[in-house]
Amino acid sequence: MSSDDERDEKELDLTSPEVVTKYKSAAEIVNKALQVVLAKCKPGAKIVDICEKGDAFIIKQTGNMYKNAKKKIDRGVAFPTCVSVNNVVGHFSPLAGDESVLEEGDMVKIDMGCHIDGFIALVGHTHVIQEGPVTGRKADVIAAANTAAEVALRLVRPGKKNHAVTEAIQKVADAYDCKIVEGVISHQMKQNVIDGSKSFLSVSTPETRVDDTEFEENEVYAIDIVASTGDGKPKLLDEKQTTIYRKDESIHYQLKMKASRSLISEVKERFPHMPFTSRSLEEKRARLGLVECVNHGHLQPYPVLYEKAGDVVAQIKFTVLLMPNGSDKITSHTLQELQPTKTIDDPEIKGWLALGIKKKKGGGKKKKAKKAGEASTEAEPMEASSNAEA
Repeated sequence: MSSDDERDEKELDLTSPEVVTKYKSAAEIVNKALQVVLAKCKPGAKIVDICEKGDAFIIKQTGNMYKNAKKKIDRGVAFPTCVSVNNVVGHFSPLAGDESVLEEGDMVKIDMGCHIDGFIALVGHTHVIQEGPVTGRKADVIAAANTAAEVALRLVRPGKKNHAVTEAIQKVADAYDCKIVEGVISHQMKQNVIDGSKSFLSVSTPETRVDDTEFEENEVYAIDIVASTGDGKPKLLDEKQTTIYRKDESIHYQLKMKASRSLISEVKERFPHMPFTSRSLEEKRARLGLVECVNHGHLQPYPVLYEKAGDVVAQIKFTVLLMPNGSDKITSHTLQELQPTKTIDDPEIKGWLALGIKKKKGGGKKKKAKKAGEASTEAEPMEASSNAEA
Protein backbone atom coordinates (compact mmCIF):
# COMPACT_ATOMS: atom_id res chain seq x y z
CA MET A 1 0.00 0.00 0.00
CA SER A 2 2.72 2.46 0.93
CA SER A 3 4.64 1.78 -2.30
CA ASP A 4 1.46 2.56 -4.28
CA ASP A 5 1.14 5.81 -2.35
CA GLU A 6 4.73 6.66 -3.18
CA ARG A 7 4.15 5.98 -6.85
CA ASP A 8 1.06 8.22 -6.82
CA GLU A 9 3.13 10.91 -5.10
CA LYS A 10 5.75 10.70 -7.83
CA GLU A 11 3.49 10.90 -10.87
CA LEU A 12 -0.08 12.09 -10.83
CA ASP A 13 -1.74 12.24 -14.24
CA LEU A 14 -5.09 12.78 -15.96
CA THR A 15 -6.49 9.52 -14.59
CA SER A 16 -7.09 11.56 -11.41
CA PRO A 17 -10.17 13.87 -11.64
CA GLU A 18 -8.49 16.19 -9.13
CA VAL A 19 -5.51 16.60 -11.45
CA VAL A 20 -7.80 17.42 -14.40
CA THR A 21 -9.55 20.02 -12.25
CA LYS A 22 -6.24 21.65 -11.34
CA TYR A 23 -5.15 21.82 -14.99
CA LYS A 24 -8.48 23.37 -15.98
CA SER A 25 -8.45 25.83 -13.08
CA ALA A 26 -4.95 26.96 -14.07
CA ALA A 27 -6.18 27.26 -17.67
CA GLU A 28 -9.16 29.39 -16.69
CA ILE A 29 -6.87 31.80 -14.84
CA VAL A 30 -4.27 32.08 -17.61
CA ASN A 31 -6.98 32.57 -20.26
CA LYS A 32 -8.38 35.47 -18.21
CA ALA A 33 -4.87 36.82 -17.62
CA LEU A 34 -4.31 36.83 -21.38
CA GLN A 35 -7.45 38.93 -21.80
CA VAL A 36 -6.19 41.37 -19.15
CA VAL A 37 -2.83 41.69 -20.91
CA LEU A 38 -4.40 42.09 -24.35
CA ALA A 39 -6.56 44.95 -23.06
CA LYS A 40 -3.35 46.76 -22.02
CA CYS A 41 -1.67 46.36 -25.42
CA LYS A 42 -2.22 49.85 -26.77
CA PRO A 43 0.08 52.43 -28.41
CA GLY A 44 2.30 54.07 -25.80
CA ALA A 45 1.94 51.30 -23.20
CA LYS A 46 5.21 50.29 -21.50
CA ILE A 47 5.98 46.62 -22.08
CA VAL A 48 7.32 46.07 -18.55
CA ASP A 49 4.06 47.41 -17.07
CA ILE A 50 2.05 44.96 -19.19
CA CYS A 51 4.27 42.03 -18.13
CA GLU A 52 3.93 42.95 -14.47
CA LYS A 53 0.15 43.24 -14.84
CA GLY A 54 -0.09 39.73 -16.29
CA ASP A 55 2.00 38.14 -13.54
CA ALA A 56 0.19 40.08 -10.79
CA PHE A 57 -3.19 38.90 -12.07
CA ILE A 58 -2.10 35.23 -12.01
CA ILE A 59 -0.58 35.57 -8.52
CA LYS A 60 -3.74 37.19 -7.16
CA GLN A 61 -6.16 34.70 -8.75
CA THR A 62 -4.20 31.61 -7.72
CA GLY A 63 -3.69 33.07 -4.24
CA ASN A 64 -7.46 32.97 -3.75
CA MET A 65 -7.54 29.21 -4.33
CA TYR A 66 -6.85 26.35 -1.90
CA LYS A 67 -6.42 28.80 0.98
CA ASN A 68 -7.77 26.29 3.49
CA ALA A 69 -6.07 23.17 2.14
CA LYS A 70 -4.55 20.99 4.86
CA LYS A 71 -1.34 20.60 2.89
CA LYS A 72 0.27 23.72 1.38
CA ILE A 73 -0.39 23.81 -2.36
CA ASP A 74 2.16 25.72 -4.42
CA ARG A 75 0.52 27.84 -7.13
CA GLY A 76 1.15 30.93 -9.21
CA VAL A 77 3.10 31.90 -12.34
CA ALA A 78 4.35 28.93 -14.39
CA PHE A 79 5.96 31.11 -17.05
CA PRO A 80 6.49 34.87 -16.67
CA THR A 81 4.42 37.11 -18.93
CA CYS A 82 6.38 38.00 -22.08
CA VAL A 83 5.42 40.64 -24.62
CA SER A 84 7.61 40.25 -27.72
CA VAL A 85 7.12 42.68 -30.61
CA ASN A 86 7.52 42.29 -34.40
CA ASN A 87 10.86 40.55 -35.16
CA VAL A 88 11.51 39.59 -31.50
CA VAL A 89 10.92 35.83 -31.39
CA GLY A 90 10.03 35.61 -27.70
CA HIS A 91 10.96 35.74 -24.00
CA PHE A 92 10.94 39.55 -23.82
CA SER A 93 10.01 40.43 -20.24
CA PRO A 94 12.18 43.43 -19.41
CA LEU A 95 13.48 44.77 -16.11
CA ALA A 96 11.73 47.60 -14.28
CA GLY A 97 13.83 50.41 -15.78
CA ASP A 98 13.19 49.43 -19.41
CA GLU A 99 11.43 52.14 -21.45
CA SER A 100 10.24 49.99 -24.39
CA VAL A 101 6.69 50.92 -25.46
CA LEU A 102 4.18 49.52 -27.93
CA GLU A 103 3.36 51.36 -31.15
CA GLU A 104 0.45 51.35 -33.59
CA GLY A 105 0.86 48.46 -36.05
CA ASP A 106 3.11 46.38 -33.78
CA MET A 107 2.68 42.61 -33.95
CA VAL A 108 2.64 41.54 -30.30
CA LYS A 109 3.27 38.00 -29.06
CA ILE A 110 2.02 37.32 -25.53
CA ASP A 111 3.37 34.21 -23.80
CA MET A 112 2.44 33.27 -20.23
CA GLY A 113 1.65 30.39 -17.88
CA CYS A 114 -0.11 29.50 -14.64
CA HIS A 115 0.13 26.45 -12.40
CA ILE A 116 -1.81 25.01 -9.51
CA ASP A 117 0.03 22.40 -7.45
CA GLY A 118 2.57 22.14 -10.27
CA PHE A 119 -0.04 21.36 -12.95
CA ILE A 120 0.74 23.83 -15.71
CA ALA A 121 -1.37 25.66 -18.29
CA LEU A 122 0.55 27.68 -20.89
CA VAL A 123 -0.80 30.00 -23.58
CA GLY A 124 0.71 32.07 -26.38
CA HIS A 125 -1.18 34.48 -28.64
CA THR A 126 -0.42 36.99 -31.39
CA HIS A 127 -2.22 40.32 -31.83
CA VAL A 128 -1.60 43.29 -34.13
CA ILE A 129 -2.25 46.71 -32.59
CA GLN A 130 -4.65 48.11 -35.16
CA GLU A 131 -8.32 48.54 -35.98
CA GLY A 132 -9.89 46.33 -38.64
CA PRO A 133 -8.70 43.08 -40.20
CA VAL A 134 -5.03 42.10 -40.37
CA THR A 135 -3.85 41.85 -43.99
CA GLY A 136 -0.75 41.08 -46.06
CA ARG A 137 2.27 39.23 -44.72
CA LYS A 138 1.27 39.89 -41.10
CA ALA A 139 -1.95 37.97 -41.75
CA ASP A 140 -0.02 35.22 -43.57
CA VAL A 141 2.36 34.58 -40.69
CA ILE A 142 -0.37 34.55 -38.02
CA ALA A 143 -2.46 32.23 -40.22
CA ALA A 144 0.58 29.97 -40.72
CA ALA A 145 1.21 29.65 -36.98
CA ASN A 146 -2.46 29.18 -36.15
CA THR A 147 -3.22 26.65 -38.91
CA ALA A 148 -0.06 24.69 -38.05
CA ALA A 149 -1.14 24.67 -34.39
CA GLU A 150 -4.63 23.43 -35.36
CA VAL A 151 -3.08 20.64 -37.45
CA ALA A 152 -0.77 19.71 -34.56
CA LEU A 153 -3.77 19.57 -32.22
CA ARG A 154 -5.31 16.92 -34.48
CA LEU A 155 -2.12 14.88 -34.89
CA VAL A 156 -0.95 14.91 -31.25
CA ARG A 157 -3.12 11.98 -30.27
CA PRO A 158 -2.56 8.54 -28.75
CA GLY A 159 -0.82 6.14 -31.13
CA LYS A 160 0.60 8.87 -33.41
CA LYS A 161 4.34 9.52 -33.76
CA ASN A 162 6.00 12.86 -32.98
CA HIS A 163 7.97 13.14 -36.26
CA ALA A 164 4.68 13.08 -38.27
CA VAL A 165 3.60 16.27 -36.46
CA THR A 166 6.87 18.01 -37.34
CA GLU A 167 6.46 17.19 -41.04
CA ALA A 168 2.86 18.45 -41.06
CA ILE A 169 3.77 21.75 -39.38
CA GLN A 170 6.44 22.33 -42.02
CA LYS A 171 3.96 21.68 -44.83
CA VAL A 172 1.49 24.24 -43.45
CA ALA A 173 4.19 26.92 -43.14
CA ASP A 174 5.23 26.32 -46.74
CA ALA A 175 1.63 26.81 -47.87
CA TYR A 176 1.70 30.34 -46.42
CA ASP A 177 5.23 31.02 -47.77
CA CYS A 178 6.48 31.38 -44.19
CA LYS A 179 9.20 29.67 -42.15
CA ILE A 180 8.81 27.86 -38.86
CA VAL A 181 11.33 29.29 -36.40
CA GLU A 182 14.11 26.84 -35.58
CA GLY A 183 14.72 25.60 -32.06
CA VAL A 184 11.11 25.80 -30.82
CA ILE A 185 10.10 22.55 -29.14
CA SER A 186 6.64 21.45 -27.94
CA HIS A 187 7.00 19.46 -24.71
CA GLN A 188 5.00 17.04 -22.66
CA MET A 189 4.23 18.54 -19.23
CA LYS A 190 3.87 16.76 -15.90
CA GLN A 191 3.49 17.93 -12.34
CA ASN A 192 6.29 20.50 -11.74
CA VAL A 193 7.82 19.67 -15.15
CA ILE A 194 7.37 22.31 -17.85
CA ASP A 195 9.64 20.62 -20.42
CA GLY A 196 9.21 16.86 -20.19
CA SER A 197 11.43 14.47 -22.13
CA LYS A 198 8.71 13.57 -24.66
CA SER A 199 8.52 16.35 -27.23
CA PHE A 200 8.38 17.26 -30.91
CA LEU A 201 10.08 19.85 -33.06
CA SER A 202 8.23 22.40 -35.15
CA VAL A 203 11.00 22.12 -37.75
CA SER A 204 13.82 19.58 -38.07
CA THR A 205 17.41 20.84 -38.21
CA PRO A 206 20.75 19.04 -37.94
CA GLU A 207 21.48 21.01 -34.73
CA THR A 208 18.21 20.19 -32.93
CA ARG A 209 17.03 16.63 -32.49
CA VAL A 210 14.48 14.93 -30.27
CA ASP A 211 13.92 11.22 -29.70
CA ASP A 212 11.24 9.48 -31.73
CA THR A 213 8.25 8.83 -29.51
CA GLU A 214 4.56 7.99 -29.56
CA PHE A 215 1.84 10.02 -27.86
CA GLU A 216 -0.20 8.26 -25.18
CA GLU A 217 -3.55 8.72 -23.48
CA ASN A 218 -3.59 10.86 -20.30
CA GLU A 219 -0.56 12.92 -21.36
CA VAL A 220 -0.46 16.74 -21.40
CA TYR A 221 1.35 18.80 -24.05
CA ALA A 222 2.12 22.47 -24.61
CA ILE A 223 1.90 22.87 -28.39
CA ASP A 224 4.07 25.85 -29.35
CA ILE A 225 4.27 27.08 -32.94
CA VAL A 226 6.35 30.12 -33.93
CA ALA A 227 6.33 31.24 -37.58
CA SER A 228 8.26 34.00 -39.35
CA THR A 229 8.22 35.96 -42.59
CA GLY A 230 12.04 35.78 -42.38
CA ASP A 231 14.41 32.82 -42.63
CA GLY A 232 13.44 31.24 -39.29
CA LYS A 233 17.02 31.31 -37.99
CA PRO A 234 16.92 33.83 -35.11
CA LYS A 235 19.99 35.38 -33.53
CA LEU A 236 20.90 36.48 -30.01
CA LEU A 237 21.71 40.21 -30.19
CA ASP A 238 22.19 41.15 -26.54
CA GLU A 239 22.64 38.69 -23.66
CA LYS A 240 21.70 41.45 -21.21
CA GLN A 241 18.11 41.28 -22.46
CA THR A 242 17.75 37.76 -21.04
CA THR A 243 15.65 37.96 -17.87
CA ILE A 244 13.92 34.54 -17.69
CA TYR A 245 15.63 31.55 -16.13
CA ARG A 246 14.79 28.12 -14.74
CA LYS A 247 16.60 26.22 -12.01
CA ASP A 248 18.28 23.04 -13.24
CA GLU A 249 17.73 20.61 -10.40
CA SER A 250 20.38 18.19 -11.73
CA ILE A 251 23.29 20.63 -11.15
CA HIS A 252 25.09 20.57 -7.79
CA TYR A 253 28.23 22.61 -8.54
CA GLN A 254 29.41 24.53 -5.45
CA LEU A 255 29.15 28.21 -6.32
CA LYS A 256 32.04 30.47 -5.27
CA MET A 257 30.43 33.90 -4.87
CA LYS A 258 28.28 34.70 -1.88
CA ALA A 259 25.85 36.61 -4.14
CA SER A 260 25.44 33.52 -6.34
CA ARG A 261 24.78 31.23 -3.38
CA SER A 262 22.29 33.72 -1.97
CA LEU A 263 20.54 33.94 -5.35
CA ILE A 264 20.25 30.16 -5.76
CA SER A 265 18.95 29.88 -2.22
CA GLU A 266 16.19 32.37 -3.04
CA VAL A 267 15.37 30.58 -6.30
CA LYS A 268 15.14 27.18 -4.56
CA GLU A 269 12.77 28.66 -2.03
CA ARG A 270 10.54 30.69 -4.38
CA PHE A 271 10.90 29.11 -7.84
CA PRO A 272 12.06 25.51 -7.37
CA HIS A 273 10.45 24.15 -10.56
CA MET A 274 9.09 26.97 -12.72
CA PRO A 275 10.81 29.59 -14.88
CA PHE A 276 11.00 33.03 -13.27
CA THR A 277 12.03 36.54 -14.22
CA SER A 278 15.00 38.26 -12.63
CA ARG A 279 12.67 41.25 -12.24
CA SER A 280 11.00 39.34 -9.40
CA LEU A 281 14.32 38.98 -7.53
CA GLU A 282 16.15 41.62 -5.57
CA GLU A 283 17.62 43.26 -8.65
CA LYS A 284 21.12 44.28 -7.52
CA ARG A 285 21.85 40.89 -5.96
CA ALA A 286 20.38 39.12 -8.98
CA ARG A 287 22.69 40.91 -11.36
CA LEU A 288 25.73 40.00 -9.26
CA GLY A 289 24.91 36.32 -8.94
CA LEU A 290 23.25 35.49 -12.24
CA VAL A 291 26.39 35.21 -14.37
CA GLU A 292 28.06 32.55 -12.22
CA CYS A 293 24.79 30.64 -11.81
CA VAL A 294 24.26 30.54 -15.59
CA ASN A 295 27.91 29.77 -16.41
CA HIS A 296 27.86 26.69 -14.18
CA GLY A 297 24.44 25.47 -15.34
CA HIS A 298 22.46 26.13 -12.14
CA LEU A 299 20.14 28.41 -14.12
CA GLN A 300 19.02 27.72 -17.69
CA PRO A 301 18.41 31.00 -19.56
CA TYR A 302 15.55 31.70 -21.98
CA PRO A 303 17.30 34.07 -24.41
CA VAL A 304 15.64 36.90 -26.33
CA LEU A 305 16.21 36.04 -30.00
CA TYR A 306 15.60 38.18 -33.08
CA GLU A 307 14.77 37.67 -36.72
CA LYS A 308 16.04 40.35 -39.13
CA ALA A 309 14.60 43.87 -38.84
CA GLY A 310 11.53 44.16 -41.05
CA ASP A 311 10.51 40.53 -40.57
CA VAL A 312 7.58 39.67 -38.31
CA VAL A 313 7.10 36.65 -36.06
CA ALA A 314 3.85 35.08 -34.84
CA GLN A 315 3.30 32.57 -32.03
CA ILE A 316 0.38 30.35 -31.13
CA LYS A 317 0.73 28.18 -28.02
CA PHE A 318 -1.85 26.15 -26.14
CA THR A 319 -2.14 23.35 -23.62
CA VAL A 320 -3.89 20.13 -24.61
CA LEU A 321 -5.01 17.23 -22.40
CA LEU A 322 -5.07 13.84 -24.17
CA MET A 323 -8.20 12.58 -22.43
CA PRO A 324 -9.80 9.15 -23.00
CA ASN A 325 -12.68 10.83 -24.89
CA GLY A 326 -10.35 12.88 -27.12
CA SER A 327 -8.17 15.99 -26.98
CA ASP A 328 -9.14 18.90 -24.74
CA LYS A 329 -7.53 22.22 -25.71
CA ILE A 330 -7.79 24.15 -22.44
CA THR A 331 -5.99 27.41 -23.28
CA SER A 332 -6.55 29.74 -26.23
CA HIS A 333 -7.87 33.11 -27.35
CA THR A 334 -9.80 34.11 -30.47
CA LEU A 335 -7.71 35.78 -33.17
CA GLN A 336 -8.44 39.07 -34.90
CA GLU A 337 -9.97 38.83 -38.36
CA LEU A 338 -7.25 37.74 -40.78
CA GLN A 339 -7.15 38.30 -44.53
CA PRO A 340 -4.08 36.31 -45.61
CA THR A 341 -2.74 36.54 -49.15
CA LYS A 342 -2.56 32.73 -49.35
CA THR A 343 -5.28 30.10 -49.11
CA ILE A 344 -5.00 26.43 -48.19
CA ASP A 345 -5.61 24.28 -51.27
CA ASP A 346 -3.51 21.26 -50.32
CA PRO A 347 -5.87 18.26 -49.82
CA GLU A 348 -3.62 16.69 -47.18
CA ILE A 349 -3.70 19.83 -44.99
CA LYS A 350 -7.47 20.11 -45.52
CA GLY A 351 -7.77 16.48 -44.47
CA TRP A 352 -5.83 17.09 -41.25
CA LEU A 353 -7.96 20.11 -40.39
CA ALA A 354 -11.14 18.10 -40.95
CA LEU A 355 -10.16 15.55 -38.30
CA GLY A 356 -12.25 15.71 -35.14
CA ILE A 357 -10.56 16.21 -31.79
CA LYS A 358 -13.13 14.27 -29.79
CA LYS A 359 -13.94 10.59 -30.16
CA LYS A 360 -17.11 10.05 -32.18
CA LYS A 361 -19.28 8.23 -29.68
CA GLY A 362 -21.27 10.66 -27.57
CA GLY A 363 -22.93 12.96 -30.14
CA GLY A 364 -24.15 16.46 -29.39
CA LYS A 365 -21.41 18.74 -28.15
CA LYS A 366 -18.59 16.64 -29.52
CA LYS A 367 -19.89 16.87 -33.09
CA LYS A 368 -19.93 20.64 -32.73
CA ALA A 369 -16.26 20.60 -31.79
CA LYS A 370 -15.52 18.68 -34.99
CA LYS A 371 -17.40 21.15 -37.16
CA ALA A 372 -15.50 24.03 -35.59
CA GLY A 373 -12.28 22.22 -36.46
CA GLU A 374 -13.33 21.79 -40.09
CA ALA A 375 -14.00 25.51 -40.33
CA SER A 376 -10.49 26.33 -39.16
CA THR A 377 -8.76 25.83 -42.54
CA GLU A 378 -8.30 29.58 -42.92
CA ALA A 379 -6.76 29.80 -39.45
CA GLU A 380 -9.96 30.65 -37.61
CA PRO A 381 -9.09 29.19 -34.23
CA MET A 382 -11.37 26.57 -32.83
CA GLU A 383 -12.72 27.48 -29.40
CA ALA A 384 -11.81 24.84 -26.85
CA SER A 385 -15.03 23.54 -25.38
CA SER A 386 -13.70 23.95 -21.85
CA ASN A 387 -12.41 27.50 -22.17
CA ALA A 388 -15.46 29.18 -20.73
CA GLU A 389 -15.81 26.99 -17.71
CA ALA A 390 -12.35 25.41 -17.45
